[in-house]
Amino acid sequence: MDISIPHEIAALKVSDLTALQMTAKKSEYLIGVAKLISEGKLTKELLMGAGNYKKAEKMLVNIRGIGPWTANYVLMRCLRIPSAFPIDDVGLHNDIKHLMGSENKPSKDEILKLFSRWTNWEAYATFYLWRFLY
Repeated sequence: MDISIPHEIAALKVSDLTALQMTAKKSEYLIGVAKLISEGKLTKELLMGAGNYKKAEKMLVNIRGIGPWTANYVLMRCLRIPSAFPIDDVGLHNDIKHLMGSENKPSKDEILKLFSRWTNWEAYATFYLWRFLY
């Protein structure tokens, strides 16, 4: 089954996706997001018009099934907002831990302090750190 546009995904049943080994919850979330996109209730223009990336992040997180990691990934990749980054990303924590030569994962405050060097470029720093890990 070739499904590449939101209105086709929105028309699916949960069972169509669980047959592809997706969980029922993730299937519900995916179909729900596809419906929002196909109805024009979730667009790049709406997110870009939020005023700043924190407001856009909040708009995304308010959608059922989208958490902070996914919201920031969308902001980084789809909207190319350079200040967005998933501060809770485990891979990012492991990279920073390794680069700092620490035995412990960094706290959020330590990450924010480190990333303050790259204000307005946090997404790029994240991509470089992820590349280091993988």
